[in-house]
Amino acid sequence: MHIRKNCSNFAADFALMSEHAHNIVDLQRLQIGVHRFDIQLDDDFFASLEKTEVLGGQVAATVTLNLREDFYTLDIAVHGTVRVVCDRCLDMMEITIEDEQEVDSEDEEMGSEDMNPNDKSLDLTWLVYEIVSINIPLVHCHPEGGCNPQMDLLLQRHLCDEPEPEN
Repeated sequence: MHIRKNCSNFAADFALMSEHAHNIVDLQRLQIGVHRFDIQLDDDFFASLEKTEVLGGQVAATVTLNLREDFYTLDIAVHGTVRVVCDRCLDMMEITIEDEQEVDSEDEEMGSEDMNPNDKSLDLTWLVYEIVSINIPLVHCHPEGGCNPQMDLLLQRHLCDEPEPEN
């Protein structure tokens, strides 16, 4: 989890880290077998992240960890909504997140320290957040007719209907 440098927010950050600390799994202490974890990402979690497009949301995830002697697999099912700013009208909008990922500690495509089989712990909250973030479209726009009508009128007045001259 990312820790802010601002000391004035230390108490809030510490409380948030403590709340999500139970989602850090110590792989060495866990018995071999299948384990299930329920993860919740809420407004406080998203607010604690710096430089993110997500302004809030409610996301639930079920993580099934199959721990074996020398590797592990994860089945992660994520569902919920996140709030972002519409790129067109600048109003808040919700995006539905629904995804299931199957990964294992030997998966070369992960290419990340998050899935290193030699690590002694695994931050499930951060893995869920990464799945949420890859499911957010690059362009955030309300469906047709869903943007703020005043901003839509303003944009329509500034549209150019003439084709650009060729050079």
